[in-house]
Amino acid sequence: MEGDTFSGFVNGGQLDNKVLQTFQKSFVQVQDILDQNRLLINEINQNHESRIPDKLSRNVGLIKELNNNIRRVVDLYADLSQSFTKSMEASSEGDSIGAVRADSKASHKRNRAS
Repeated sequence: MEGDTFSGFVNGGQLDNKVLQTFQKSFVQVQDILDQNRLLINEINQNHESRIPDKLSRNVGLIKELNNNIRRVVDLYADLSQSFTKSMEASSEGDSIGAVRADSKASHKRNRAS
């Protein structure tokens, strides 16, 4: 993964460094699993094409491993989604507080000026 993936969010102040590191770590884990799945699928296809009974029976275990890997990817993406939502909510709350304070000051100025 490149470090620039979320630079727009970070530069905009929407994500802190800890959140960015968590995202990058998760995406690296997902990519590793997907790479492993590609290898599993290749082996499953080769075993299927060979029509050798031992290799065909090995496919049962390989397919189970593939399914488990897919579940892991789904779980990682669910965790990422939840983390992203929480970080955006926290960022938005910070913006809202700043906006309220700014409005409050502006409101006071208007009252004093009137």
